[in-house]
This record gives sequence, structure tokens and C-alpha cells, in this order.
Amino acid sequence: MVREVDLRSDTVTKPTPAMRKAMAESLVGDDVYKEDPTINELEEKIAAFLGKEAALYVASGTMGNLSA
Repeated sequence: MVREVDLRSDTVTKPTPAMRKAMAESLVGDDVYKEDPTINELEEKIAAFLGKEAALYVASGTMGNLSA
């Protein structure tokens, strides 16, 4: 069985009903003010995994390089 995965862009995806439900029910907040529980949890997990005091999520490698 051959399965095709289209990685051109996130704009060509078609979310399933379950995906839409998960998005609608997600906890959200402003990450700039540390009010996004999902990002806060991700940063805490990564910091613990790496044995660091804290972590910072950035959306791209370029942003990470500029931050470093």
C-alpha cells in the first residue's frame, strides 16, 4: 500500500472532524505574557528533559538563531 503525504504547505491540509474538535477545545492564551498553558507545559517539559532552568519556544530555526 502506497500512502502519499503532501508536505508542501499547511494550507493544503484538510482537518478531520476530530482535529477540528481538538482545536476548538484547546486551552489557549497569550504566550508573550506566559498565559498559554500548552506552550508553558511544552517549555517546562523541554527544560526538564535538557536539565535546564527554563526553555523558550520559538516558531522557526531563524528565530532560535537570532535568540542565541
